Amino acid sequence: MAALIGATVLVLVSLPLLRRIIADFTLPLQYASIIRQQAHEKHLDPALVAAVIYSESRFDPRTSSTGALGLMQIEPETAKFLAHRSGGTGFTVGDLDKPSVNIAYGSYYLRYLLNLYSNDEVLALAAYNGGATNVNSWVSRAHRRGRRFTISDIPITQTRAYVQEVLAKQHAYRTNYAHQLGYS
Repeated sequence: MAALIGATVLVLVSLPLLRRIIADFTLPLQYASIIRQQAHEKHLDPALVAAVIYSESRFDPRTSSTGALGLMQIEPETAKFLAHRSGGTGFTVGDLDKPSVNIAYGSYYLRYLLNLYSNDEVLALAAYNGGATNVNSWVSRAHRRGRRFTISDIPITQTRAYVQEVLAKQHAYRTNYAHQLGYS
């Protein structure tokens, strides 16, 4: 009986450490200082930025099959639009390979979309993944039917799953990396 109680106490004491190890393995976090800085500058939730990076690239800054680049998987045309909009005069597409630039541009784009959609994270994330033109059409369709737009109104399965994943990972990052992301 004493061995069972001892083992239970050991498990309970070790549980936070075990959760931390599992989180580090299943939910990676890199570039926390850049994420915190960009989130602060652009008035974003750092966990949201981390969740977008996770959902876009799993923190592996590869080029996608569609040509999106870096941690936040930014399309070159989108990056050029953002550079023009933000006054970036020396920008080249190759700059998106640098984590600091990629996170800055991705965060700028996320803030742009949140502003466009009155801080509605579902709409902004759907636009980040599926394009603002599509989102505008989906919202109009829902409004014509006299309904408020919800995640279930996203007709593209991949975009709907993306929004759900980012929102779930946002919560997980806030919970598992509170200190690293500046919540505590």
